Amino acid sequence: MTSSIREHYILVKRILIIVLVLNWSVALAKIIYGVLSHCASMTADGFHSFSDGTSNIIGILGIYFACQPKDKDHPYGHKKYETFASLGIAFLLFLLAFNLIKEGIGRLYKPVLPKIELQNFVVMLVTIAVNLWVMQYEKKKGLALKSDILISDAMHTKADIFTSFGVIIAFCGIKMGYPIIDPITTILISIFIAYAGYKITKESSNVLCDTVAALDLKQIENIVLGIKGVKTCHKIRTRGRPDDIHVDLHVQVNPSMHIDDAHKISYAIETELRKGIPQITDVVVHMEPKKNT
Repeated sequence: MTSSIREHYILVKRILIIVLVLNWSVALAKIIYGVLSHCASMTADGFHSFSDGTSNIIGILGIYFACQPKDKDHPYGHKKYETFASLGIAFLLFLLAFNLIKEGIGRLYKPVLPKIELQNFVVMLVTIAVNLWVMQYEKKKGLALKSDILISDAMHTKADIFTSFGVIIAFCGIKMGYPIIDPITTILISIFIAYAGYKITKESSNVLCDTVAALDLKQIENIVLGIKGVKTCHKIRTRGRPDDIHVDLHVQVNPSMHIDDAHKISYAIETELRKGIPQITDVVVHMEPKKNT
């Protein structure tokens, strides 16, 4: 494994550890004040934040496997382990959503009157501010490093922010004499959480199931046709993660061309594609003779 790849994963791991500490600090504050005030929505939001931290641990484990060097059994490397680990984050979200729905429905049938004080509002506002910073930080770093784990975790944190605003609305409703808003908010929070899990599952599955990569095929074709000796280019296929895209394509050349010259063209195609589109890490070129019509 090259030093640049190693440094990439060390940086991602460092970001996840920073976010882990912040997530669990936020979760602890919400859970403690939620339990003390008998507020189900605040406690639920605290466990949601706790799951954020758990997802960070899953991300760190995924990074450990993803940064392993290529070997005989994994000639394409281990980068998809990072994508696979993001499915673990989605699983936690679905599990949490299910438990919160049960809690919310239970509170509808057996109401508990929460005791909302000024401290509850202060705790929620402070945790929202922390989560806003975490989300922006993770998203920015995730896009810069093209990390599935960081981007997925930023989406997880975004869901946490929305649910926290929902908790504050529930506080207002409780203060106005409508305690039923507390379990209703808990159920709505669970729906937000489940949707975040769905989005992560969909995006991760696209990579793991080799859905077409988000590349401009016309750009690939133009680069290939710009190489001397290439007559036509067709059957372009792409797959992989945003930072690890594999391309295979067919090109037609003069039927009388010597194999050495054809090999040089194939090498030039790979070089130019990787230079023109840095996300491309592997290119397979199938040579065909251009028949005269």
